[in-house]
Amino acid sequence: MSSLTINRRELLGGLGGFLMAVALPESSPAKAQRPGGAPLKPNAYIHIAPDNTVTFTIVKGEMGQGTLTSLSMILADELDCDWATVRTEFAPVDPASFGPMQGVYGSTSIRTMWKPMRAAGATARLMLVQAAAQKWNIDAAQLRTENGFVVGPSQRAAYGALAEIAAQLPVPQNAPQKDSKSFKLIGTPAKRLDTRDKVSGATKFGIDAHVPGMSYAVLARCPVFGGKVASVDAAKARAVPGVRDIVVVSRGVAVLADNTWSAMQGRKALQVQWDEGANAGLSSAVIRQKMIELAAQPGAVAKNDGDYATVLAQAGRKLEAVYEAPYLSHACMEPLNCTVALKGDKCEIWSSTQMPSGARQVAAKIAGLKPDQITVHSMFMGGGFGRRGGTDYVEEAVEIAKVAGVPVKLTWSREDDIQHGPFRPAAYVTFAGALDADGWPLVYSSRVVCPSFFGTGDGVDGIAVEGIDSLEYTFPHFHVDYQKADGTIPTSFWRSVGYSQNTFFAESFLDELAAAGKKDPLEVRRRLLAKSPRLLAVLNLAAEKANWGQPPAGRFQGMAIVNNLGSYTAEVAEVSISEGKLRVHRVVCAVDCGQVVNPAIVKQQMESGIAYGLTAALKGEITIDKGRVQQGNFDTYGMLRIDEMPSIEVHIVASSQAPGGIGEASTPPIAPAVANAIFAATGKRIRTLPIKNEALA
Repeated sequence: MSSLTINRRELLGGLGGFLMAVALPESSPAKAQRPGGAPLKPNAYIHIAPDNTVTFTIVKGEMGQGTLTSLSMILADELDCDWATVRTEFAPVDPASFGPMQGVYGSTSIRTMWKPMRAAGATARLMLVQAAAQKWNIDAAQLRTENGFVVGPSQRAAYGALAEIAAQLPVPQNAPQKDSKSFKLIGTPAKRLDTRDKVSGATKFGIDAHVPGMSYAVLARCPVFGGKVASVDAAKARAVPGVRDIVVVSRGVAVLADNTWSAMQGRKALQVQWDEGANAGLSSAVIRQKMIELAAQPGAVAKNDGDYATVLAQAGRKLEAVYEAPYLSHACMEPLNCTVALKGDKCEIWSSTQMPSGARQVAAKIAGLKPDQITVHSMFMGGGFGRRGGTDYVEEAVEIAKVAGVPVKLTWSREDDIQHGPFRPAAYVTFAGALDADGWPLVYSSRVVCPSFFGTGDGVDGIAVEGIDSLEYTFPHFHVDYQKADGTIPTSFWRSVGYSQNTFFAESFLDELAAAGKKDPLEVRRRLLAKSPRLLAVLNLAAEKANWGQPPAGRFQGMAIVNNLGSYTAEVAEVSISEGKLRVHRVVCAVDCGQVVNPAIVKQQMESGIAYGLTAALKGEITIDKGRVQQGNFDTYGMLRIDEMPSIEVHIVASSQAPGGIGEASTPPIAPAVANAIFAATGKRIRTLPIKNEALA
């Protein structure tokens, strides 16, 4: 690790306690503070109070993934404090301390904070030892720490008793960190810090925010994407009991009331004429036809190894296939919401957001204020899955508060969320493959047609092709290109992003090649993964634990693997089909995510990701007709029910490698594992999601 310098200004002592900030970049090794250079920017804070309470300020949001607990475990282990004394709070938006992109996304929380958290805890621990050495006039080498105490040959002092002395000491450079063999919390299934308050109802989510005198708002939006208000008659809406005001904003008509129910009733009574614009005739069929036309044309090359075109043209054993996936809603359990108090030159926001820095930025723009005049209070999130990385609901709330001139709490209904997006993009992918004389894959070629995540021009959108161009299989001839599809329908990141659909495509087509060559899908993968030992290891582990090739009578197996976000995952699905109906009985999952902080949370996240991915595979579909989304609530956009949930076994590979991301690791493989199991059961290929029972007959 590079040297670390922190000046006295970054060591703050106050209220009889010890507040320490340690600065390390999130995504790179520590950089030394050079003389005359910019000050280091803290990204982790430790506050030790005289009563021995230790408060960790957590810079990453909590949406059920366990980040609050895991990051605290890293800090607490290196600090060597008593886990029972740990308290947490979410960090304020502070670009100077945490950088311009403060948020939780891409399963990066542990990956990017592993080194900073360890450095923060180790530095604080060393300072407490030095404080004890000074107090007792003893060599620090004779001291050790133990569960929130500094212990000497004949002395013992709690951290809280040493906090004030430590606050006066210079911050040491390169504090020694624990050897992994000395970890006490890291690697253990420590109880989550947030469970008790969530169960008791004490936890405050965004939807629980309340400001005195606020109005409750809902927004009527044009049902057609890109449409706008032509005219509005609000007379009947104003007559609804509890309705306070009606205001027109850029995205529609807002109804403000004494409570959310009255606001919703007022919205029902609105008489709005919409200018539906150019997309009034848009439909899923039209969108699909455009994708088909694009798929017939060469795209921008994402990857090209070997000479796929020549070999494919000359190959004697060829295979072609087309795969499709629909738009998907994120469907978070907590409805989207945002509370805003805008007064004078200050604006406060309470929101369950994955991107508090983005919320602050858009709020400043709409309110006409400077970013430092915006305060964002990050709340717990009732699910995110990428949806709360957007800022549209924050923008709306700030604009409504500005126009109405009162504090506002904006709530989206379930229908608002499902019908107005943004969605995971639809995709249309063509494959062409060839086998050698012995039946092994020789050519693997793909064309991905998908809207761009980043609005790229004629180039390759790396997110749109990830999971195909990043395959770790070694094919003699491998080619992937990309065609940007129409982006009229708003799209955004969805749990595991491009991998979510592309792993289904890629792993299903590989099974097709295996079947065409009369090979066991496991043996084909083993052969192609000779240069990818970590992925091969989880494949073998999952196959062993699932008893691959010998399922119970009447059941059939399918497998799929993925390396995404630094974690290696393999899944085997066990299914049966009775009277044309599919049942997923069992999923065996093996994962190598590097150094594990909390195995219980890893297991929870793998189970969660499988449930989320299986829901999408069996039920998820957003369709468009006359420019409108046809689904509206969980009656038409179904969720996996408890009696449909398979038994899940998670096997974690012990590893000392750097931590990988885990929040999205298990979502991609479940759809292809199930689809490949269906082929084993019926001989029929599932190439279009969601999987429908009529396709099994």
